[in-house]
Amino acid sequence: MFCNQCEQSARGTGCNSVAVCGKPANVSDLFDLILFQTKALSWFVEEAHKKNIETTKYDRFIIESLFITVTNVNFDEKRVFSWTRKADQFIDDIAAEVGISRQNSAAKLSLKNLSDQEILRESQNHPITKLHANQDIQSLIQLLTYGIKGLAAYAEHAAVLGKTDKSVFSYISSTLSQMLNPEIALETLVGLNMKCGEVNITCMKILNDAHIEHFGTPTPTGVFAGTKKGPAIVVSGHDLFMLEELLKQTDKEGVNVYTHGEMLPAHGYPKLKAHKSLVGHFGTAWQNQQKEFEGQPAAFIFNTNCIQEPRDSYKDRVFTTSVVGWPGSQHIDGYNFSEVIKKAKGLGGFTEEKQSAQLMTGFGHDAVLSVADKVIAGVKAGAIKHFFLVGGCDGAKAGRNYFTDFVENTPKDTVVLTLACGKFRFNHLQDKLGDIGGIPRLLDVGQCNDAYSAVVIATKLAEAFKCGVNDLPLSLIISWYEQKAVVVLLSLLHLGIKGIRLGPTLPAFITPNILDFLVKNFDIKPIGNSARADLEEILHA
Repeated sequence: MFCNQCEQSARGTGCNSVAVCGKPANVSDLFDLILFQTKALSWFVEEAHKKNIETTKYDRFIIESLFITVTNVNFDEKRVFSWTRKADQFIDDIAAEVGISRQNSAAKLSLKNLSDQEILRESQNHPITKLHANQDIQSLIQLLTYGIKGLAAYAEHAAVLGKTDKSVFSYISSTLSQMLNPEIALETLVGLNMKCGEVNITCMKILNDAHIEHFGTPTPTGVFAGTKKGPAIVVSGHDLFMLEELLKQTDKEGVNVYTHGEMLPAHGYPKLKAHKSLVGHFGTAWQNQQKEFEGQPAAFIFNTNCIQEPRDSYKDRVFTTSVVGWPGSQHIDGYNFSEVIKKAKGLGGFTEEKQSAQLMTGFGHDAVLSVADKVIAGVKAGAIKHFFLVGGCDGAKAGRNYFTDFVENTPKDTVVLTLACGKFRFNHLQDKLGDIGGIPRLLDVGQCNDAYSAVVIATKLAEAFKCGVNDLPLSLIISWYEQKAVVVLLSLLHLGIKGIRLGPTLPAFITPNILDFLVKNFDIKPIGNSARADLEEILHA
């Protein structure tokens, strides 16, 4: 194996033998095979489009297959082997529909008569990190691949809520099909990367609209962080629909449900917070699971990415859903949570109420823009001098205290927007940061899934001031970890946003020449060693 798709890649170059995230070598190699299979399946989907053959079931399988390969999603070798066989069958099925033999396509490889060990050996012939001899082209292939993985994850979140868009599916299948071409040009890859960012904005709007249509418009909400007496289920991930189904089943069971990590923004949605079993938030970001869940008398559900290896003290109470998998954990197909509820009741739960903090969430674009007149007046009066978007992924690697230091030292006449799990570095500072004329200085826009809200806020402010986004007193300080962050970055680049500070480190798969291109065209900057120094540079530019 060799994997360098996340920020925590070993030695800043890549993981081999075992990944830093805990992903075994066999699973890493099988993921490379699945990526090849999605390209082969996409080739047939493109042929099906030429014959007006319906491809919805294949489109959906492609995005699920991409999602399963995202960092910290599935570590279960048995289930991943099964997925490769399922993908092989899908290729057979669509080949029959379009009437083209696999031998006359880009998908000559068939797993039908291969053992697991033979499949594993075959998987080692498709390394994502060695698809082109030209290092810059290889770099762009990986940037595009990881961007499409992030796009697919957002598309899957929307699809769970019944919202899909043919243009998103079509871009994914067309691009994956083109990536089978060993002669693909550097210029083509640059264009496909920028297009990935554009399509992702469409996708994230669809997801945003799906959330609002299904759960209501999020409103600023105070959230109890801590524990309350009684049986407990802690939900980690991003899937709000899964949470809703759980809440329906726990409302009459006397079981308390807590959000964890990126599920915090659920408390801002009217239809979710109306459930009496949703009692609060437990813990912080994904990388703290092991120490936060250690020995806790609660059941834990992981519904999308960001699972870590469960420790012995709680691995017997870990459940997974959707594409998530961990060896030995109980997987739930569908939305019957009776076993989770039973486990939670059997554990007894927490014996006392203990509050650790009061957090705020629910500052989506509707909430922020509802006070746009006050914001604009504050800027014109000089009460608000600058806006910072400080958000993105959190992680365990050293250097992420930079983002805490940055927010902590922002002047009192500035406003900080945040989103995704990176906010857990500083969202406990809400009271300390205070407000400006009744507007909180720290505004939690939501999950990484809600990056669209940040784009809308910036765009609307630019319209109000009759300028471009780059002319606003707005600076983006982005922390990245996995592939959703990659596609959000591509979206920002597509919008022409410049001067983004990115960290804690730059992607290992970006070559010096590609980095030079990004610096020259978009003024991308790595975060510095000192948050205060970067802050001073921004404010006095």
